[in-house]
Amino acid sequence: MQKAPIVIIGSGPAGLMAAQRLAEAGKEVHIYEQNKAAARKFLVAGHGGFNLTHSEPIAEFLCKYDKQELQPVITSFDNEQTVVWLRELGIETYVGSSGKIFPIKSIKPIQVLQAWLDRLKQLGVQIHYAHKFLDFVDSKVILDNNGTLVDKAFSRLILALGGGSWSKTGSDAKWIPILAKKGIVINPLAAANSGYNTSADYAELEGQVLKNIEVRFGDIRKKGEIVFTNYGIEGSPIYYMNRFTRPHSFPLTIHIDLKPNSSEESITQLLKTSPKTSEVLKNKLKFNKTILALLKKLNKESYTNPNLLANAIKAYPIQVKSYRPIDEVISTAGGVRFEDINQALALAKYPNVYCIGEMLDWEAPTGGYLLQACFSMGNYCAEQILKLKT
Repeated sequence: MQKAPIVIIGSGPAGLMAAQRLAEAGKEVHIYEQNKAAARKFLVAGHGGFNLTHSEPIAEFLCKYDKQELQPVITSFDNEQTVVWLRELGIETYVGSSGKIFPIKSIKPIQVLQAWLDRLKQLGVQIHYAHKFLDFVDSKVILDNNGTLVDKAFSRLILALGGGSWSKTGSDAKWIPILAKKGIVINPLAAANSGYNTSADYAELEGQVLKNIEVRFGDIRKKGEIVFTNYGIEGSPIYYMNRFTRPHSFPLTIHIDLKPNSSEESITQLLKTSPKTSEVLKNKLKFNKTILALLKKLNKESYTNPNLLANAIKAYPIQVKSYRPIDEVISTAGGVRFEDINQALALAKYPNVYCIGEMLDWEAPTGGYLLQACFSMGNYCAEQILKLKT
């Protein structure tokens, strides 16, 4: 009797990587995807700059993840190995000024995906589109194919169904009640890599950018740039702070250092050199119109007192009251708890069923860390399956 194939649900980067590694080892692999095309969120992520991983040393790289359990997963297939893998697909990369790794500029996201899908086809991986995951029972997975119920036998089942953001791409978290009914504890999904809704109105600054600043929350600091929106603030340093503000109750206050390379004392002395504050801010501190407009939102005493103004420049307070809605953020925190999976990423209650990618409860900032974790989990999961004798 022929052995049942390995079935993967979801054709995002975690699922595709698992499929490639398993197929390279000679395993029969079938992927079932509810959309009519593969990896839609992967492509959408490329619209704002397609950084596939980051070039920093692995020790620093690992610190970007909030879960210790991911460390052996990431190190099993790290950022350097990702670059090698991409080259094997015919995708050359370069390191940007921020350390992020991109495909060379002539290569579009769809070309990366197509090269990957071509490789999978060469390996014999079969992708079945328009198949929506409904359940699994024993060694069969139940799917809906355009209204027709389909059950497929599996030897191993890998669930790579994504988180809950950008539901239009298929990352709709409809798997949660299915697993919850099976007694699998799932931590509530929460917005991650999200902008902040602010208490103050910055609508008049909408679209304007603060560059070369440092965002602080307690002892946590992150340099970069932020942009004002009609609801508050966005940007990489803001997304980075999500993980650290999450345990606290809103509203809370973050601070922005508008002149991170100057001390408060030196700024105070400059402000004291002239009674015309605006001239010092513009001509000596070289502030642009966005910072000038932001500082003018201070009360009169803070703006006219050199000591208070210098303090505000080094620690401009912004009260934030909430994250953005889950469906519009880049990723989600929450998901299947690591306590409910074993070291191989298989469900403790169902050892032939694995969960990878954003289904698991972890988070990381943007900058290549999200995709790298998905690549790594797909590779790691495949390795664990290949170690088994059955």
